[in-house]
Amino acid sequence: MDAKAAYQELIERGRELAYLGAFGNLAGWDLRTKSPKKGHPHRARAFATLSRLLHQKVTDPRIGELLDAIEDSALMEDPDVAANVRAWRRDYERATRVPESLAAEIAEAASRGESAWAELRKKDDWQGFLPHLKKNIELKRTYAEAVGYEDEVYDALLEDYEEGLRTRDLVPLFEELKGPATRLVRRIMEASKKPRTEILHRHYPKADQEAFILEVLPELGYDMEAGRLDETAHPFAIRIHPGDVRITTRYFEDFFNAAFFGSVHEAGHAMYEQGLPEEHWGTPLGESVSLGVHESQSRMWENRVGRSRGFWAHYFPRAKARFSALSDVDLDEFVFAVNEVKPSLIRVEADEVTYNLHILLRFELELALFRGTLAPEDLPEAWNQKMEAYLGVVPKTYAEGVMQDVHWAGGAFGYFPTYTLGNVYAAQLFEAAERELGALEPRFAEGAFAPLLNWLREKVHRHGRRYPPAELIARATGAQVSARPLLRYLEEKFGALYELT
Repeated sequence: MDAKAAYQELIERGRELAYLGAFGNLAGWDLRTKSPKKGHPHRARAFATLSRLLHQKVTDPRIGELLDAIEDSALMEDPDVAANVRAWRRDYERATRVPESLAAEIAEAASRGESAWAELRKKDDWQGFLPHLKKNIELKRTYAEAVGYEDEVYDALLEDYEEGLRTRDLVPLFEELKGPATRLVRRIMEASKKPRTEILHRHYPKADQEAFILEVLPELGYDMEAGRLDETAHPFAIRIHPGDVRITTRYFEDFFNAAFFGSVHEAGHAMYEQGLPEEHWGTPLGESVSLGVHESQSRMWENRVGRSRGFWAHYFPRAKARFSALSDVDLDEFVFAVNEVKPSLIRVEADEVTYNLHILLRFELELALFRGTLAPEDLPEAWNQKMEAYLGVVPKTYAEGVMQDVHWAGGAFGYFPTYTLGNVYAAQLFEAAERELGALEPRFAEGAFAPLLNWLREKVHRHGRRYPPAELIARATGAQVSARPLLRYLEEKFGALYELT
């Protein structure tokens, strides 16, 4: 078989899969934003049908034959070809280990679980949700056995979100973060200086919030002609295809932070997707590399940019002009308030210092579930015990505790650790960017966000899946993945804000 012809066929197959996946993503966006409730059961079956069709295509033995024809050819001397073939081979080998019926069952259970969660969470109905959770755990355990793993069942699930990541990598990383984070939280709680956070819980009309967000996001670099902002219960970003990368948010008229910082967070995800090379659409070089790298982009824009003093030196005059609630608030007072550190129940509203403790809790619970040392029925009690141990707070309801996130409802086990990886990667990338570009916060104060975005486009976005995530970070920063930049940043920023000694 001619290697060039084989490669061209793989590209054509990849693009066909990408466009079929685009319809699935569009249906997923619709399910979470506009879809009527009575249509959810049929939507779940539609997802199962699409999943079965996609699985048939990605496991077609023809793909293996095409890869065989290329891998020993001179075509592999082309770095683009080599990168695509490496990723295609990995994906093909994993996909062919999963029975078609299992892939469809997982997709249907995820859709049903998410739809049920959206309603049952409102009712605080843990017992109603539990069967969906148990079904997802059972299916993902079966899936893990099918695809295989090195040391832990959980490793197979991690691999879906972060290529090369293993439990043995995560345990020491979380241990490295846990001690300094808990000590920093304790020092902050003991500090005499406190922010006046009631200013964030005044009246912020939804229409004004939306208008302000739509003013800011394009200036950061989110292309609104290639995206849109909608409302949902659990914010997300989703790429339909090039030219259509959508984000969502949720509004609270008595709390400023949720919609604004949630939107900046999702725009960070979307700007990554918008920065992927369109000419490689349908191939691994046109795809994001991992959820950890994805989260590094969102957390960087939300926190390193959006919560910086420089950012608000630029935007606070506009915010004051739009929101009468800020009429008696000055810049430093506002910046201190949006950077408050306080142990809280809800992960998506957690501050930068306590956030990784929320993820640690979920990682430990997931690991226990898949090691078989924790039964799903016992999750609420285990959750509450860890919340008290790590954060000193205990939820009074399931909705603000074990049922607060959509991930388990959709069977996304192994996903949560990528949030902490995102924080680690973001700090390391930001340090590297400042080494090359100089201090960035003064530029934010001038409304200049393009230097950072362009640097990320060059170092991260344009590569797609050319390198595995850990190698991509090492190439971008000149160092192996480390938690030290994150710990330095947290100590410096919050030590100064709270005037810690």
